[in-house]
Amino acid sequence: MKPSEVYILNQPEKYRDILLHIIAVVEHNLPEATLEYKWGIPYFYYKKKPFCYLNASHKHQFVDVGFAKGFQLKSNQEHLVADNGRNTIKSLRYHTLETIDNAILISVIEESKMLY
Repeated sequence: MKPSEVYILNQPEKYRDILLHIIAVVEHNLPEATLEYKWGIPYFYYKKKPFCYLNASHKHQFVDVGFAKGFQLKSNQEHLVADNGRNTIKSLRYHTLETIDNAILISVIEESKMLY
């Protein structure tokens, strides 16, 4: 089993369900992307470059989908989070599976892939 799969399967059900859903959406909309395991978390690569990471934050109780070129995105700014100290990554955060808006997620994926 790949390290990224182990990471996902070892998550509590709440986070695992969110992660699996996000992976399905990314793979459906960006089939050329590969899911790697970098910096201790699953990380999608597109055209051999970092695209977005998936991090289950137990402390803050959300799954963070961080887009490597997030600061270059123009759309969906009201949904993208930029923590202090970040200068390239912006992320979508999901506390429950039900809060995932696929239209926004797909829109961010589509815009992000145009930056590569």
